[in-house]
This record gives sequence, structure tokens and C-alpha cells, in this order.
Amino acid sequence: MNTTKASSKLRDSFWFLPIIYGLCSILAVSIITLIDVTLVPRFSNSIPNILLTGQSIAKNLYSALITAMLTMITISFSTIMVVLTTYSSQFSPRALQDFMRSKITKHVLGVFTFGFIFVLINLWLLTESKQKDLLSPFFTVIFTILSLGFFILFIHYAARYVQVNFLISTVRNETSKLIKETFADRTYGEHQHWDHSQIQEIKEKDKQTTYALRSGYIQHVDYNYLIQWASKNNMVLEANFQVGDYVPKGMPVFYYWSFNHKDVNEAEHDQFLMVGNERTNLQDIEFSMEKLVEIAVKALSTGMNDPNTAINCIHRLGGLLTELAGNYRPITYFSDNQGDLRLIMEQKRFRDYLYKSFYQIKHYGKDDISVVSNIVDVLYKCAVVSNQSIQKELWDFTHYVLEAVDVQSLPSMDYHYLKEIMVKFANVTGKNLNWG
Repeated sequence: MNTTKASSKLRDSFWFLPIIYGLCSILAVSIITLIDVTLVPRFSNSIPNILLTGQSIAKNLYSALITAMLTMITISFSTIMVVLTTYSSQFSPRALQDFMRSKITKHVLGVFTFGFIFVLINLWLLTESKQKDLLSPFFTVIFTILSLGFFILFIHYAARYVQVNFLISTVRNETSKLIKETFADRTYGEHQHWDHSQIQEIKEKDKQTTYALRSGYIQHVDYNYLIQWASKNNMVLEANFQVGDYVPKGMPVFYYWSFNHKDVNEAEHDQFLMVGNERTNLQDIEFSMEKLVEIAVKALSTGMNDPNTAINCIHRLGGLLTELAGNYRPITYFSDNQGDLRLIMEQKRFRDYLYKSFYQIKHYGKDDISVVSNIVDVLYKCAVVSNQSIQKELWDFTHYVLEAVDVQSLPSMDYHYLKEIMVKFANVTGKNLNWG
């Protein structure tokens, strides 16, 4: 878990990659300067003249390139501020994480840091010596051209990222990947049911409690190491939270029942939990889906009035719910490699994901029949590929959505269009539709 925490902090740090690039730049300058001082004077006759530059020309070149690098860096930072402002005002503030943590954003700034430091140190190292030929200006030009290429890439990337359809597609793809990772096969045992009598027998023992050491959101749970820790200490844990929950300092996070008499270091549980100031998409499917919900709600606001963007989000949410329905397993009990129960932890139910996906969109879009009908349509399509229990939840939720609409007062075309979807929905689920 320490590795996960460290990697997450490095991923979230905006300065990590630029610092690494800066250190690499200093190393590159040292190597090239050493070549200029030791090898170039000895082999200058064997080196093509196009690769060698005099000191006076090198000074002028470095001065011009420093100005160019500063200009590109300034434009890049201005572009970042434009993207941040656009996201905050028009899309979802939560989606800012995706842009700021993007590998392209960080690597571009890292390349600029490399280029600027490289040129600046080379200019500083120029002396008034009589050495006529230098190899370092050639490499400086190469690195500057590479920086220009990254600058063009970044402008193209930022221009795409402020397009709402690209953002929606990116969030959808990342959430789809997270769903597959969440329900992938594990090395430990996952069970939907466990012997009730055994659980009762365990809970009859003295219950002990571990508490949150800090306030924040549960960002990540390392199930594998947590189960190993419980197995090592011969105990059964029961979690008092779900991933994405906010836990205040001092709140009970685990109850446990120990089967041995040695003392347990309760603070060790903190190694297997990542608690932060904001929710992330490390394991939180609901949070990832809520980004699409926020974009849809913003699009339905009076200031924007863009139902087509909201409908696009609804379609993507429907696709994610369909994937979730195909992979979802209500896992509650986790066992170790010996098959012994080690962790009891309630997972979010499918109906929780369903409700959080559409209840806000339903509230703000209830007066737009195009929004309502598209919600019903994606729920119908999800039901087509789902099992019977999920079909029932989808059918019940559809009626919840339609409670916000006076169906009988709809214009005739709207009513018949909605009725066609509901008839197909009823046929798929085997339910009765009592519409006139």
C-alpha cells in the first residue's frame, strides 16, 4: 500500500516530472560540456563542420533560443489557465483532475523545463577562451526543435480537451477501464454469500474497533494486503465504509474479531487505506460516472441550455451502466488463500450506481421531453442485455423517472414516442404496461 500511496502522490504532484526533466537536463549539459572540453579539440578535424559552432555565434544563438523557450512556456501556461477556466465554468470542476494529471500535460512542461535549463546553463558556461569549435550548440538546436514539436502537440491536445465531446469520451473510456479493473479476477476469494451461522459465531466474540487517523475521502483500499494482514493476525474485519465515502477523524473504520491473544497494532490498517482531501477515480466508479452527470447538469442549466450535450452524457452513462450490469457482482465477503473469512465489506449496489447516474439529470431535465425519453431509452437498452434482477431494478427506476412527468398531458407525438419505448421495455422485462 505504501507503494500505491507514493505513486499516487507522485502522480498528483505537478512538479515531479518537470523536476526529473530538469535534473536530466543538468546531466545532459554536463556530458556535452565534457565532450566539448575533452574530445572536440582532439577530433575537430574528423567532425563535420555543420556540427561545430563558434563561441560568438553560440552566444547569439543561446540568447535567441532562451527567448523562444520562455515564449512557448508562457503560452503553454496561458493555455492551461484557459482550459482550467473553461472546465470550471462550463463542464465539471471534478474533470480538472484528468487534464492536470494527464501525461501529455506533465511531459510537455517537463520538456520545456529540460530545454530552458539546457540552453540557460550552456549560455552560462560559455567563456572567453580561445576554443573556436563547440558541439553543444548543435544539440541545443535539436532539443529546441523537439520542444517546438511538443509545444505543437500540447496546443493540439489542449484544443481537443476543451471540446465537450472529447471530454465526455475520455471520461467514459476511463470509467469503462475502471469497471473492468474493479470486477477482474483476484488472487483472494470473493463471495456474495457466507454461512450465516459462522458469521454469527464470529460476532459473538468481543468486538474491537479501529478508528480513522485523519479526515478525508476513502480513495483506495488495498484488499490484497488488508486480507493478508487479517490472515497474519488471525482476525476477521468488517469495514464501516465504502470506497468514496468521507470519513471524519476518529470515526470507526473497521470492527474486528481476533482469534489469538497477542496484541494487534491497530494503526497498521492505515497502510492499506488511502485517505485524501478529494475523491479520485482510483477505485471509485461512482465518482467517475458523476463527472458525466455534472457535465449533463451544467448543459441543462439556464445559462447554457444545451440539451444535446446532456443527451450525449446520458448515452455514455447508459453504456457504462450496461457494462456495469454485465460485470457487476455484489461481493460482500472476502477470504484468504486458505478459504477462511477475513473481510466483510458491503459494496455499492447496482441500484446505487443507477440512482446516482440519473437522479440529478431527471430533476433538472424533467421539463425537456427529449431528456426524459433518452433516459428511458438508455434504460431500455441496458435491460436488453441484463439479467432478470437488474431488469427489475431498471424497470422500477424508469417509473421513478416518469413520476416527474405528467405523461397524460404530453403532446401526442411525444406521448406516442415515449409509449413505443415503454412497450418495448415491457416486452423485454415481461412487465405489464398500463398506458392508454
